[in-house]
Amino acid sequence: MQHSHGFLTLVNDAKTRVKETDLEGYKQMLAAGQPHVLVDVREDHEFAAAHVKGAVHMSKGTIERDIEAKYPDKDTTLVCYCGGGFRSALVADNLMKMGYANPISLDGGWRALKESGLPLE
Repeated sequence: MQHSHGFLTLVNDAKTRVKETDLEGYKQMLAAGQPHVLVDVREDHEFAAAHVKGAVHMSKGTIERDIEAKYPDKDTTLVCYCGGGFRSALVADNLMKMGYANPISLDGGWRALKESGLPLE
């Protein structure tokens, strides 16, 4: 997907602050049994088409509004994914601004996850 200059500027700025992991890093988290919530921040139609089994859907458009009611513990590790890792970086940045200590953006996003061998729905 071709992204606009302004969008990429926002994403690159967010990526200077947020923690990111790639698919291998996420698989290591799973193997180690590290407690976390996998959050799909894609749009409703993207989530409905397919998603990682067990992922919680909170789209980029609503997560800031709804996250505190669903996950009030600000130490919860929230691994966020989108299509490729751009929107999830923006979400992780906003979650940090809201006081969440452990948001992680999954670099590679859905494109990596759907080929990962992880169970999908």
